[in-house]
Amino acid sequence: MLERKVKGVNPPSRKSLPPFEALRAFDAVARLKGVRRAAQSLGRDHAVISRHLRTLETWTGTALIERTSAGVVLTEAGIRYHEQVAMALDLLADATMELIRRGSEHRLHIWCMPGFALHWMSRRVGAFERLDPSVQIEIRPTDRSPDFGSHETDIDIRFVPTYGSPFLLGPKLRHIELARVPIVAVASPDYLAAAARIEKPGDLLRHRLLHEDNFDSWVNWLSAHGIYDDIDLTGPKLWQGHLTLDAALHGRGVALANHLVASDDLASGRLIEIGKGLESFQPYSDGIYLFIARGDRWDAPLIRRYRRWLKDAIAKSLSGKA
Repeated sequence: MLERKVKGVNPPSRKSLPPFEALRAFDAVARLKGVRRAAQSLGRDHAVISRHLRTLETWTGTALIERTSAGVVLTEAGIRYHEQVAMALDLLADATMELIRRGSEHRLHIWCMPGFALHWMSRRVGAFERLDPSVQIEIRPTDRSPDFGSHETDIDIRFVPTYGSPFLLGPKLRHIELARVPIVAVASPDYLAAAARIEKPGDLLRHRLLHEDNFDSWVNWLSAHGIYDDIDLTGPKLWQGHLTLDAALHGRGVALANHLVASDDLASGRLIEIGKGLESFQPYSDGIYLFIARGDRWDAPLIRRYRRWLKDAIAKSLSGKA
């Protein structure tokens, strides 16, 4: 492709930068592959974006884009320049977010598994807040792991299965193990009173089993209890563990839950642990709760205090003391 000539102007000094709005417009056009899409993304008129592009080309004396029948494409020089501009903008965004995070010693952003957030965290986080009333905690329940590089959160509390694909921790992150919790079958007293008696794990195959997004959890639990053959599972799929637990609370069937998430409902009697005390129902764990944070912020005072409090609170909960 023959690059068109652009008449340039000499910047006032070699340290001067082109107008920042022109750089933002160029980055948006390059990423979104179109002037109109870039204009929509930045909330500008497309004529303004085009003017910014001309300004940048005049400033650098280099053609950065070519308009073709398929739309806007970057020239070879534009491709090289955008790679560097994009890295610089990412660095600016990261530096700004890092400054905001470090300047806020009383705000803590936490991502965690939805079931853990609903059934455990929301009921206990007030105890941590009472230790320091100035702390502002934001909890986001999500199954998605955060992008720590973009400072989406300060802390991630993740349940990592011990089966299936291995969990890969991102670069520059640290973690500690919070708990390995037993997975148990639970149901409401009303359901169990009206259902067939359960004396061994295989009896559960005659019951209405509640599933998340697939049958894997029940298949693994049954296999761990010696049931491998003739497993043809049915039952509703509710996609998330906190929904299967809620369905069990309302008498819809038997769910799998871990002792941490179900601790309050088991202690109150709203749920019954099926097979508790029976030799054939051995404790089985299929995952680990991890506490994850950026390595460079691992010992930030608020993150360190919360980590210590959380580990102690979980230990007490599993021991039945809280």
